[in-house]
Amino acid sequence: MLNNARIEARIPTRDLARARRWYAEKLGLEPVEEREGGLRYEGAAGVFCLFASAGASDGSFTQMGFYVDDIDVAVAELRARGVVFEQYDGAVNGIMDIEGNYPSKGRGERAAWFRDSEGNMLGIAEVVR
Repeated sequence: MLNNARIEARIPTRDLARARRWYAEKLGLEPVEEREGGLRYEGAAGVFCLFASAGASDGSFTQMGFYVDDIDVAVAELRARGVVFEQYDGAVNGIMDIEGNYPSKGRGERAAWFRDSEGNMLGIAEVVR
């Protein structure tokens, strides 16, 4: 039944206006729909929503990821917009090489992580074929 359902991510935010500005300024994203307490964004192959919440993620895991064709270019562009990337042992320029990582259809991924204005952990990745 659910194998044909469209999947959307939900990202909590304590300050929706602040998060909206951050996603616009840092990621260049604008909502396609706005309703009280929530914003909906659409990408080429997916949807996510920011929603007002009294709760928050602890930021210890990736809540949403973006797949890009060239992670080096994406990281450079995001840094130029003021995005600060997490630093991990083994990372080069903030980018980790991950062998055999899911859901790659290749031999692995190159990935980097950053936090939004609310502390949510977001990632970008490039599949290594």
